[in-house]
Amino acid sequence: MTSHATSRTERIAQLNDRCRQGLDRNARIVITSNCLARLAPSDDKVAEILAQAELMRAIRQASFDRDSPERDMGSVTVGDIKVLFKIDYYDPNLEYGSEDPADAAQTTRVLTIMLPEDY
Repeated sequence: MTSHATSRTERIAQLNDRCRQGLDRNARIVITSNCLARLAPSDDKVAEILAQAELMRAIRQASFDRDSPERDMGSVTVGDIKVLFKIDYYDPNLEYGSEDPADAAQTTRVLTIMLPEDY
């Protein structure tokens, strides 16, 4: 990989880290209904909020292998449930894919949290 490609990949990874840490005000976070139902099986809103907080804590602390240099996909275990997460890159209007995920001004990140069967 050239140094330009490496720096671009590292820039995307840094922006993805900001998304996962909750520091990207433009990012969207989506949790599949299947995932939330498995983590908070009752209709208890407090249980849902606590499950969402636990999910985000786990994702913020996720570690990545070398095969994920952009740190855009991973898995965590919450309780005894394996959860996947994926960051996708869209244009600011969420209509098309981003032309340049390394440019925060033209990219809206969408963090999707799901069960393996949701993928």
